[in-house]
Amino acid sequence: MPSSPRLTPKAFKFLSDLSENNNRDWFNANKDRFEEDLREPALQFIRDFAPYLADISPYFRADDRKSGGSMFRIYRDVRFSRDKSPYKAYTGLQFRHERGKDAHCPGYYLHLQPKEIFVGVGIWHPDGETLKRIRGAIDADPERWKKVSRARSFTEVFELAGDSLKRAPKGYDVDHPLIDDLKRKDFIAVTHLTQKQVTSPGFVKDLANYCKTGSPLVEFLCDAIGVPF
Repeated sequence: MPSSPRLTPKAFKFLSDLSENNNRDWFNANKDRFEEDLREPALQFIRDFAPYLADISPYFRADDRKSGGSMFRIYRDVRFSRDKSPYKAYTGLQFRHERGKDAHCPGYYLHLQPKEIFVGVGIWHPDGETLKRIRGAIDADPERWKKVSRARSFTEVFELAGDSLKRAPKGYDVDHPLIDDLKRKDFIAVTHLTQKQVTSPGFVKDLANYCKTGSPLVEFLCDAIGVPF
């Protein structure tokens, strides 16, 4: 396994400059920087991470394709947004479950943005049927859910995050002992990192350790929605 850093400060410098010059002329003039400083190192990082991910679970994918793989596209979808900036001033590496065709399935995630770097595990914005299954799994086995989400080994690293309902979801009493968990619309946990951490030698192994720590949550979610872990 490589010991030298694949992600470097140059990637964050490019993203910072892009944030200040988010237009097509600037991007086209700096496309070599995008390729050399951000995309190619990120794709190499994905390749390096693949064997570590396989050790965690054989059902998640580290896909180094330039399009449609683990690395998010740099181009924003501006069709329904007031913000017409054409590019994302961040990149995300998502290691999705093989059954998932989009981001709304259990997975592992690395967010790379100047001053906003984090590892995420879980499922973000699941559809209504998936939410129903997850809530049902929590209600049916509250002790397992508490063991997963409240274990010291987990909470010392991760914090549950995401959006929640203001009221109890349909079918659950407001006095349910786990009502705050049942209100969740996202079942994700995050841990924030520094640029120094992610550009240090051996970070690929560090990411694997973060993912292993978060895997009990991912496994619970997989079981809840009926996909293998």
